[in-house]
Amino acid sequence: MIRIALVGQPNCGKSTIFNHLVGYKANTSNLPGTTVEYLKSETLINGKRAEVIDLPGTYSLSPVDQAETETRNFLRSGKVDAVLNVADASLLSRSLELTLQLLEMGIPLVVCLNMLDEAKRKGITVDLDKLSAELGVPVVPTIAVRGIGVKRVASQTIKAATSKVSPPSPVYSADVEAVIEELGDKLTGGMARRFDLPPRLLAIKLLDGDPDCLKRVKQESFGLYREANRLRDKLGKLRGRRGEEVLSAERHSKAMEIYERAATVGRPTVGIRDRLDALLMHKVWGYLFLGAIMYGLFFVVFKVGSLIEGPMMEWFNQAVTALGTVMPADSIWFAVMSGLIQGVAGALGFVLPYLIPFWLGLALLEDAGYLPRVGYLMDVFMHRVGLHGKSVIPFILGYGCSVPAVLATRILDSPRDRFVTAVLAVMVPCAARTTVILGLVGYFLGPTIAFALYVVNLFVVAIAGKIMTKVFPRVTPGLILEIPTYKVPSLRVITSKVWIQAREFIILAWPLLIGGSIVLSLFEYGHINYYLNLGLLPITWALGLPMAIGVTLIFGIFRKELTLIMLFQALGTTSVASVLSAGQMITFTLFVMFYIPCVATIIMLWHEFGMRKTALVLGFTTGTALLVGVIARGIASIIH
Repeated sequence: MIRIALVGQPNCGKSTIFNHLVGYKANTSNLPGTTVEYLKSETLINGKRAEVIDLPGTYSLSPVDQAETETRNFLRSGKVDAVLNVADASLLSRSLELTLQLLEMGIPLVVCLNMLDEAKRKGITVDLDKLSAELGVPVVPTIAVRGIGVKRVASQTIKAATSKVSPPSPVYSADVEAVIEELGDKLTGGMARRFDLPPRLLAIKLLDGDPDCLKRVKQESFGLYREANRLRDKLGKLRGRRGEEVLSAERHSKAMEIYERAATVGRPTVGIRDRLDALLMHKVWGYLFLGAIMYGLFFVVFKVGSLIEGPMMEWFNQAVTALGTVMPADSIWFAVMSGLIQGVAGALGFVLPYLIPFWLGLALLEDAGYLPRVGYLMDVFMHRVGLHGKSVIPFILGYGCSVPAVLATRILDSPRDRFVTAVLAVMVPCAARTTVILGLVGYFLGPTIAFALYVVNLFVVAIAGKIMTKVFPRVTPGLILEIPTYKVPSLRVITSKVWIQAREFIILAWPLLIGGSIVLSLFEYGHINYYLNLGLLPITWALGLPMAIGVTLIFGIFRKELTLIMLFQALGTTSVASVLSAGQMITFTLFVMFYIPCVATIIMLWHEFGMRKTALVLGFTTGTALLVGVIARGIASIIH
């Protein structure tokens, strides 16, 4: 089977091409750095079986973060038959620097020149034949969002993989080439074979200051290690800078030369997208539009969800009533069957009516290109909290799910920033918590109060971030965040993304929701829930909530949606307003918003940060939840 690796800089359209090739089995994203773990899928191209691998977006093969390291290591593994380098035609000179590094590796290569429509809007015209001649590899134009050119570029990549012809390595300035050749000659033979790399590539990596290569050469031959350091210093003296910076400067210069030969730049077209950015990224109006857009999203989600929730739950309530006419209400089988009905009702009546519209809205904003602009707007806020501006990305992902939010912290260079961002990201209300907010507060108290809870959440996260960055002080650098162009979202991509999330919910969450509902019914039948509620009485008492609610918090650790479903079951009614006051509903929801994250997130935190730091996260979030809940209870008692 042929293995094709997709490599490109963030936002070049790589994931969109991957989805076209494999049938939309992966998420497409406009957010830089979201593909932290590579994705792969098998497909047929020109009648040949191929495994297509979507590697993390990377600006360079001289890695500065974990995602770039993963890409470099995979390409070095020898498991790749051809590389499909996706380059952004509208940012061609910058994209070519990565292309030159790929050429150095000697793997069969095809360049996919994507976003030609955006290049044209910027006034850039590329001579494809000249660019192909300059690079020595095929160059195929595409407009991935429309599927234009994707089949052709896939076909060319299969040809390159089967021909197994290595592309020519780029040739740099004469003095630099002399140093590369001198070191390459010393590496020819045993050392290059042990690395399973061509001598020239190994020489370039050593002169580049690649830490992994340097460490291994030092272990294998200290003499060659000293010689590599000497020649790197020599290279630095030739150019009056650090040796490892010379090759980077050479690639930059070479990329600019190729760009100037192959491209012509005319007058850009100023259109509606530019005028839109002037409003959406304005230092004042941008924040007003952000608030309006987010409020609009939650309002629409609430309206759609509430329209479905009422009739659906009425039907299931009638089903439970009818069940009582065919079997004794005090029997164990009635407990099991009613728990089953209530579990199905919770998934269909409470969760999916809110989750699916939320996923659709988030996917639309993401694919249209608005979410990175949110990151730009929030950069000032992030720095006041004491974090790197790139921390916005995990926060935004956190509104969908806390698990990818924790994974996305890998794009941050500092271990301190990674940990602090992960702690705060799991406090952001994910889609499951959104179900609780809209299904409880939104439904019974209105969408405006539900939206206000998100504002409270931001305020609490800001204070928590300030505290944590004081405990772990460090000056954070400025934000480098690529803002993609606006795109008309593809209906096929949007529906595919929502289906992937819905399928995951049905496969993973639904059994837990139904099983949890049955278990709670059995607890009630055997009076076990009384003892569980008694154990959690200190929390429910402090929050001013009925004792019966305690058990719902236990189930919520498995899936946050369970807290809402178990709440109705624990209270014995879906008419929560008849049992809980407005203040109690708000207090309960705020506690659920911040307390212990779900099991899947805990496992991910453990994997990324270890047991001790995970325990710190659990303690910090639960303590925050309790403090916020007690304050909310106090305010509610004063108002009423």
